[in-house]
Amino acid sequence: MTATPDQAPQETPSPAARMNLLRAELSRRGLAGFVVPRADAHLGEYIGADSERLSWLTGFTGSAGLAVVMETEAAVFVDGRYTLQVRDQVDGDLFEFCHLTDQPPADWIAGHLAAGQVLGVDPWLHSERQIAALRQVAEKAGAALVLQDDNPVDAVWAGRPAASTNPVVAHALEHAGKAAADKRAEVAEQLVAQEADAAVLTLPDSIAWLLNVRGQDVPNSPLPLSFAVLRADATVQWFLAPEKVTAALRDHIGNGVTIHDPGELGSALDALGAAGKAVLADPETAAAWVFARLQDAGARVVKGADPCQLPKACKNVVELAGARAAHRRDGCAVVRFLSWVDQHGVARAKAGDPLYEAEAAAHLLALRGQGELFQGRSFETISGAGPNGAIVHYRPGDEESRPLGLNEMFLVDSGGQYLDGTTDVTRTIVNGEPSAEMRDRFTRVLKGHIALGTARFPKGTTGSQLDALARYPLWQAGLDFDHGTGHGVGSYLSVHEGPQRISKVPNRVALEPGMIVSNEPGYYKTGAYGIRIENLVAVVESPAQGPDEQDMLAFETLTLAPIDRRLIDPGLLNPEEIAWLNAYHARVRETHRDSLDPEAAAWLDQATQPI
Repeated sequence: MTATPDQAPQETPSPAARMNLLRAELSRRGLAGFVVPRADAHLGEYIGADSERLSWLTGFTGSAGLAVVMETEAAVFVDGRYTLQVRDQVDGDLFEFCHLTDQPPADWIAGHLAAGQVLGVDPWLHSERQIAALRQVAEKAGAALVLQDDNPVDAVWAGRPAASTNPVVAHALEHAGKAAADKRAEVAEQLVAQEADAAVLTLPDSIAWLLNVRGQDVPNSPLPLSFAVLRADATVQWFLAPEKVTAALRDHIGNGVTIHDPGELGSALDALGAAGKAVLADPETAAAWVFARLQDAGARVVKGADPCQLPKACKNVVELAGARAAHRRDGCAVVRFLSWVDQHGVARAKAGDPLYEAEAAAHLLALRGQGELFQGRSFETISGAGPNGAIVHYRPGDEESRPLGLNEMFLVDSGGQYLDGTTDVTRTIVNGEPSAEMRDRFTRVLKGHIALGTARFPKGTTGSQLDALARYPLWQAGLDFDHGTGHGVGSYLSVHEGPQRISKVPNRVALEPGMIVSNEPGYYKTGAYGIRIENLVAVVESPAQGPDEQDMLAFETLTLAPIDRRLIDPGLLNPEEIAWLNAYHARVRETHRDSLDPEAAAWLDQATQPI
């Protein structure tokens, strides 16, 4: 594990000072360089404040990225969502800006690592595959890769936040839909089928789902950070900080689960190895440390997917009903928000007292907070006015919040955590009158959104096979977007959930009934505006419609919020697309109208009029 956090509050050094501190520590250890990913020991997207090493070192606050620091040079790597944000947040005199795909870290390291030098990595923060790739690069350069017992960033990070000790709570059966004991038994059957004696679970959302528990260890997602070993007899060793354990939690987990200190994980893996057990671990999600410990102990390592991921992704009947209910409540809050923006946006812009991005985000959060079973945001709201909408994962702060100008586009991507479901919705609106180009681009995004949302496809189809449907109308105009089209969504869990996704990136996981994914094509014009239309959809059965047809799958749209008609060019839509839009708006109107005040109801009537 990493070093114990320093509890004393300290003033954060300047970026240059932080870099100097790290380089001095690397020199002390005999390291020519060190790799700093945005990761914790669970290798998930959602990490605690004590694991935000990349942010502390570079200033970059995005949800994915990596830095490599050498003796005199350094680089920071981000994907297409963050190419603009990283330049705003990171000192270009200290770091070279690189695209994770186009300029991969391995290539950069190969060009900067000399023979005889040593590159350091933290084996808790990389998968086995990532470590293997880095070792290959180092050896090809005549250098060495050395795994560090503790993280050098932690050694120089004065005032590093303490790890969370928030209590873990039970997730009620009325929302989970299946008892934890039944889940353990079903997953244990998978282990038997794979001839594995046990599985090491490192993903917090897998453990939360398996044991029907939730936590408060990371922002915006109810995850308890912990590890677990599930055995083929359906018993579980759960490695959870004792400060998080309550009497109610012990009562909830029952006799089949034993709680252990996280520091005992290593000895538990050693015991499995000493007994010659076959142990399943996921090479995509488990830290390299886990594999090294098992192999050193003599275990027979079975490399395979986390056995909880697929059953967790396929929501049961209760979870799907909860998702529908959560989206109805969430959609009502979004309707009230859009009505409020329309009421104040143009008038205040003309009066010289415009709406600000942060003000709008705060108002939307307050509206959601009035909903039943609301627990908080599912992620930090993306509230981008004008050119900020082109920054895919832009988040306003109080100081840099931009006003919403007249005739500008406004992109708001937000979501809520409810005890019965997790939501994620993006709407792009115009504050006044749109240009012809805005309407063209928006309508192309809408066409792609409709094409994906109305798709019927055979069983066995993956999201990567459907991705082009959402992009084709943009491609016809020589346009595209540099992010995935859809991600999985949990059930009062992570707003980004695997193993399914809809993306250009190949994915072997077929879409299955019960999965919830996003449908979110977009278009971004740097320095001008951004467009994204996002609904969540559930994969459902679509029975054969004729004697010669086969049963298919389709999407049920869960999100219920109007799409800005002012930004639509009807001439670009075919009759089927117009029919879908009108039917969708009728459904939105019928769902929410009786729950709104008269002013918002009147706005909704107008906003959902047929085209």
